[in-house]
Amino acid sequence: MILALFGHSGRPSRASVRSRSFLVVTLAIPIIVGLGGLLGYRVNLTPSEPLGVWRIRPLERPAARGDLVFICPPQARSMEIARQRGYLRAGLCPGGYAPLIKTIVALPGQYVQIGHNVTIDGIPVLSSTPSSKDGGGRRLTAFSGGSVPSGTVFLHSGFRGSFDSRYFGPVPASGILGLAEEVITYAP
Repeated sequence: MILALFGHSGRPSRASVRSRSFLVVTLAIPIIVGLGGLLGYRVNLTPSEPLGVWRIRPLERPAARGDLVFICPPQARSMEIARQRGYLRAGLCPGGYAPLIKTIVALPGQYVQIGHNVTIDGIPVLSSTPSSKDGGGRRLTAFSGGSVPSGTVFLHSGFRGSFDSRYFGPVPASGILGLAEEVITYAP
């Protein structure tokens, strides 16, 4: 077995070096991601915000409009469908979802209207035109609108294909894990 890893010169073959390198990387990624999660770091692999490493910074005040937050999606039928369609990734939030990175655009008592775009108390939200279909041609239904209930927030991402409150409505503010802070990111 040991001889199979080495060529005639006693050095490892290129194939065995590649195999070992692949094995090390394959084993290291879950360990790094797991430790990062314990230390408040997350890897974002969705285009709703720049790709890369983010940090969850504690939110030591009430949530405010404009806050970019990590938030656990609620355990709801809309989230189950979103996961089945591939909009949400698996993670450590209740229901087995990964946290979302979204901007809070409306707070309790504010009025949300969704038509050609989203308006909050009559003021348009930039880059908020809802889509009628997802990238796979499946039907998307926009949230019906109304006042944001107590204890919830309305979320948005400027990325056109983002799955946000335009479709699932306000979510419990209790799901906020903290502010989202870029560490090492890039926008494709």
